[in-house]
Amino acid sequence: MSALWTSAAAAAATGGRATADWVANGVSIDTRTLHPGDLFVALKAQRDGHDFVAEAFARGAAAAMVVQRPEGVAPAAPLLMVADPQKGLEALAVAARARFGGRVVGVTGSAGKTSTKEMLRAALSRQGQGRVHAAEASHNNHWGVPLTLARLPADAGFAVIEIGMSNPGEIAPLARMARPHVAMITTVAPAHMAAFADGIDGIAREKAAIFEGVEPDGVAVLNGDIGTAGILNAAAGGRGIAALAFGETDGLPCRLSDIHVAGDCVTARAVLPGGNILFRLAAPGRHFARNALGVLAVVGVLGGDVALAALGLADWRPPAGRGRRETILLDPADPDMAVRLIDDSFNANPASMAAALEVLAESRPERAGRAGVARAGKGRRIAVLGDMLELGPDELQDHTRIAGLAALGHIDLVHCAGPRMRALWEALPPYRRGAWAAAADDLAARAHELINAGDIVLVKGSKASRVSRVVDAIRNLGHPAPQQE
Repeated sequence: MSALWTSAAAAAATGGRATADWVANGVSIDTRTLHPGDLFVALKAQRDGHDFVAEAFARGAAAAMVVQRPEGVAPAAPLLMVADPQKGLEALAVAARARFGGRVVGVTGSAGKTSTKEMLRAALSRQGQGRVHAAEASHNNHWGVPLTLARLPADAGFAVIEIGMSNPGEIAPLARMARPHVAMITTVAPAHMAAFADGIDGIAREKAAIFEGVEPDGVAVLNGDIGTAGILNAAAGGRGIAALAFGETDGLPCRLSDIHVAGDCVTARAVLPGGNILFRLAAPGRHFARNALGVLAVVGVLGGDVALAALGLADWRPPAGRGRRETILLDPADPDMAVRLIDDSFNANPASMAAALEVLAESRPERAGRAGVARAGKGRRIAVLGDMLELGPDELQDHTRIAGLAALGHIDLVHCAGPRMRALWEALPPYRRGAWAAAADDLAARAHELINAGDIVLVKGSKASRVSRVVDAIRNLGHPAPQQE
């Protein structure tokens, strides 16, 4: 395998100065995940990366990008001296993209970005055009996108770049850095509303800013079901980019039909310009099926084999915290004494919350436990919900509206955590109202009281609500079932 970066190439890209010759096979900004042979970039974020350069070398770093040699680092240590490590990382990203000869797909949207990125990885991996490069985590911000690009091997066949935002003006510079051949927008929904005075239309315009980086003759693949589809189409047209819409609406060029959710999977038919194809996902949920349709549309735009892409989608599983399913054995001696957990605790907004609750509503609980065992019986559908954050001045109403979702009619019990979720908890009918706690940690401490064997439990909330603590607590009640996928 050829080197990702040499000292000469990195110095030329950044305008920096290498203190010695070195060769790096990767790029890292975190010593906890650094691999031997990585170039460590000492970013100045919440903590100054210069404080960890010595540790990076102790863990096998090939070199470090720094402003000055930190204390405790030998004078002969291999360094790349730059004026600003963040700008240095961005310069590496631009250089890596410039030397890349494959095809780039950019993905943005208010929900489903990371799941869709992973679907694209699975679908494109079957195309026989070399490896698919994509971030292992949700690296979609001002450091995540350049880090993903700086790690891009020149000989890869495809790169999938996830691009996110929290405030206006963040997507365009990242898109110009990534220069995608195809840009996909999964959806536009109320998320980070506090930062947008013009509401959902402003969010749509910010998502459409991904088109500012699309290559000449590039294509936009857009969700055609949403109310802001017109804004997205107009933005693509304004930049001379062809747009291809996907969704469930009649008349769309890429349409989903014959959706069937059964157990832990969903099957559907994709109606595409090149023909129809059936596909299957090993995860239930119409929202997953819609994004999979968009993925197949992207593969078609790239000239790939859509049938092979559909086979690749069958290998996809939801990433951790984004709808992944687990079975927790409460009694290792009795496989029937188990809880099924849907971990969707990484993020939440009204659209993704509705989608997750729909998945729970379509799930089928099982009768659990041996005859005569206390608490055994028919399982329940239970939701444990944490606050949805950054929704703006209408945030309490957004939480209350969840009580009116049709899916709630099929859910037995809803436990809520956080001051915003108090609004939902109070709007629920008494027979569906579970526990409420001011903080997710309080619910986590009571996990053993809130669920029984046979239950299906959805845990969903914004990451900062810390509702993932409930996921950890449920896992700690037992043991993972063997041979889980």
